[in-house]
Amino acid sequence: MPNPDPATAAATTAALDPARAAAQQFDSRLHAAVAPWFSGLSPISLALAFQDWALHLAAQPATAALLALRAQQAAIETWGEALGGTEPANGDARFAASAWKQWPWAPAVHAHHAAERWWQDATELRGMDPHHREVTRFFARQWLDMLAPSNLGLANPEVLQRTLERGGANLVDGATQALDDWRRQHGLEPLHAHEAAFRPGVDVALTPGRVVWRNHLVELIQYLPLTASVQAEPVFIVPSWIMKYYILDLSPHNSFVKWLVEQGHTVFILSWRNPDESDALLAMQDYLALGVFDPLAQIARLLPGQRVHACGYCLGGTLLALAAAALARPGRIERAELLPELASVSLLAAETDFAEPGEMGVLIDESQVTLLEDMMAERGFLTGPQMAGSFAYLHSRDQVWSRRLREFWLGEPDSPNDLMAWNADLTRMPAAMHSEYLRRCYLRNEIAEGRFPVEGRPVALSDIHVPMFVVGTEKDHVSPWKSVYKINRLADTEITFVLTTGGHNAGIVSEPGHARRSYRIATRAADGPWLDPDAWAAAAPRLQGSWWTAWHQWLLEHASGELAKARTPAKADVLGDAPGSYVHQSYRD
Repeated sequence: MPNPDPATAAATTAALDPARAAAQQFDSRLHAAVAPWFSGLSPISLALAFQDWALHLAAQPATAALLALRAQQAAIETWGEALGGTEPANGDARFAASAWKQWPWAPAVHAHHAAERWWQDATELRGMDPHHREVTRFFARQWLDMLAPSNLGLANPEVLQRTLERGGANLVDGATQALDDWRRQHGLEPLHAHEAAFRPGVDVALTPGRVVWRNHLVELIQYLPLTASVQAEPVFIVPSWIMKYYILDLSPHNSFVKWLVEQGHTVFILSWRNPDESDALLAMQDYLALGVFDPLAQIARLLPGQRVHACGYCLGGTLLALAAAALARPGRIERAELLPELASVSLLAAETDFAEPGEMGVLIDESQVTLLEDMMAERGFLTGPQMAGSFAYLHSRDQVWSRRLREFWLGEPDSPNDLMAWNADLTRMPAAMHSEYLRRCYLRNEIAEGRFPVEGRPVALSDIHVPMFVVGTEKDHVSPWKSVYKINRLADTEITFVLTTGGHNAGIVSEPGHARRSYRIATRAADGPWLDPDAWAAAAPRLQGSWWTAWHQWLLEHASGELAKARTPAKADVLGDAPGSYVHQSYRD
């Protein structure tokens, strides 16, 4: 019999022991109260990682002596470079300005790079737990990034020069922007910001469509046709519920759904509701039922007898993979007779094997998940700012320190664009669902191991037999492409894998005509042999342009080839115009 979740076991124990229940409730509230002091990070996880590193360092005196010797050598080399005026190595964007190559700043850059190399060596200790090693390395990098010479205010030559040129006006502008940031973080309106740009339905999410279904969790949008005839099989898109859906319908020039509609596809997409306190108990099963199966049933009602091309992005892809496996397994799921047959499954930057989740895994372990559960217990959800802070923390050099340098010291506000506006449009995560997702996926890797239950029975991705199109992005720190690539080990069906340039968002929003875009693509036949990701990347041809065109061609090749008259929703099915009402919900509502 499988072991129950720690939260379930604790609840069971508490039900039998009221005193234990009261103690656990007190501890949970205490943890939630002190969590902000540690930026929402578990101090126990951090202490265990440091203890592991320190004990292994103490137990390896020869290695410790070597590290001490290298530290002394680095100090001597830095001193020599300071006297000799050697220019620091290029390649670090923080020190690209010519002033950093001159004395007295060049030695500081040398010393900083030497410290980075030293800590890289210092965290490579034999015997350390791999997770603790990554945590130690991660936080060493965080401290070094914070203490970088570029963050020293007026000691930064670029800041000093700008201050002299503008007579200190840049510092006044920076203080103004810092005040606006503080007000935003505390739920107040900024004092000096202009009216928000890139508003859904006004500046972005403009592709014409109609809301044709709504339940407690999602709105289903059907886009209006832009061609006289359309492919018989519609495309159903499941976006991630972490952020608003319109990442796939940004400005008209880079809208993924608009481009698909222009190619002659009937496109449906989900718009997720922003959960509140009343949704605390929504679980993954609810997201599957309300977010995938219900909309599919509605599509089957609107377009009876048609197979569906299903596509999922990020967490939406993970959810879609579970749904596709449940639909394909022996034995029917509830209401199976109401659901359409899938023609294909496409996963965009979506993980199904979480054994190597990349930098996201650094912040996830048993103690950290328990602390998050205690934080969510107070309000029933993880707030948007809390989640956004975690993502920013992963790349603090670019998303925190470099940004603050530009805004607060140089007085250069970020130039707004549609992607930045979407990234600031925060959402929440229901407590039960988020806890289940972290435990079942990150801690126990149940999807890859065929143990994730759907309607009470575990599913296996090997049951999926429709062709799959899977996209990874080269610079993805949320869903590393080598982790996404592992679908080739889990599913036996035909898989076309694409590796595109860009990151988690920009690599997916990669419209035709976008400069400097390219991708690798190769297809593995059903039951084909395993090829490790590095070997695959070496063998797959690189093509210039957008992967969108390759996906469109792939959809045509895996369709019936039949055309239908352009489809417009019947008036009786229309609940409102796109982008609907759920997309306008703020995390403050």
